[in-house]
Amino acid sequence: MRRPAPSLLDLYDALLFDLDGTLMHGAVPIPHAAEAVQKTRDAGRTVVFATNNASRTPQQASDHLATVGVPSEPDEFVTSPQVASRLLADDLEPGAKVLVVGGPSLAAQIQEVGLAPVTTDSEDVVAVVQGWTPDLNWSMLAEGAYAIRHGARWMATNIDATLPTERGLAPGNGSMVAVLRHATGAVPDVAGKPEPGMFTVAARDHDASRPLIVGDRLDTDIEGAVRAGMDSVLVLTGVDGIDAALRADPVRRPRFILPDLAEIAASFVLPVVEDDRSRCGAVHASWQDGDIVLGGELEDPRTLRAILALLAVRCPDAAWSGRLLGRDGAEQHPTDR
Repeated sequence: MRRPAPSLLDLYDALLFDLDGTLMHGAVPIPHAAEAVQKTRDAGRTVVFATNNASRTPQQASDHLATVGVPSEPDEFVTSPQVASRLLADDLEPGAKVLVVGGPSLAAQIQEVGLAPVTTDSEDVVAVVQGWTPDLNWSMLAEGAYAIRHGARWMATNIDATLPTERGLAPGNGSMVAVLRHATGAVPDVAGKPEPGMFTVAARDHDASRPLIVGDRLDTDIEGAVRAGMDSVLVLTGVDGIDAALRADPVRRPRFILPDLAEIAASFVLPVVEDDRSRCGAVHASWQDGDIVLGGELEDPRTLRAILALLAVRCPDAAWSGRLLGRDGAEQHPTDR
């Protein structure tokens, strides 16, 4: 009797979950997300929450996650303010003044690593740290510009252009960073995704040897995973969709795509590539002069696994610009179902 295929929880020893767009939209829970986290725990796998959001401390992030039905502990979080603070503390003298262009939680992280957070520029400010807060205003940006212009090191917690909310996509920290870039001509160091440090720190701190990154954004979650040398799954509950993923540059190409987290513990057949053909269970994809011909329907989730596996072999160094064709030669158009 043939054994069922393993699930993703059988293949990896830790799941590193993004928050916004993956588990929630602001204060609105994403369907199946809470159950997926619980199934991960029930399987004995490590759960880590890796977020670029700089507006909350780990305790505040844990409290907020509870409102969308996901219980957690503060030590399960790795945040971009934590990583930014560690990086600055590694290079600066204890007690050095750091100008905070952000909220109280970011200032608390700076203080926790032995540095001195301030809100007004002065000659002895040696660094600027910038993170998202809904209270960011012109005065805070101006103080940051003054410090950057007199030579202070500039560290951004993250450069997400947008932030998913219950009302849609709002400006993220990257949009505010762009203001200071335009005003000063300087370019910041970046602590959060897509820099690989967040994932490598999370894996090391939680003794994970086979982590799987779970996120909704190609330019942060997936790129960060690729740069960290880790597998990733793109869920279609946030920013990016199927077509963008299939045509992404290799550094932003996920290993897997799922519509949501409902099937995280289900049997998960892996694709097998043979020359110009990739098969996954009863479906397959074939390479023909730059196009991909499908031997299965897009509604079958295994088809996407076959396509991604084929792209990894045929387009390892460049984005794919071909077409998806059905058996009858008609062009197929994947949708974010």
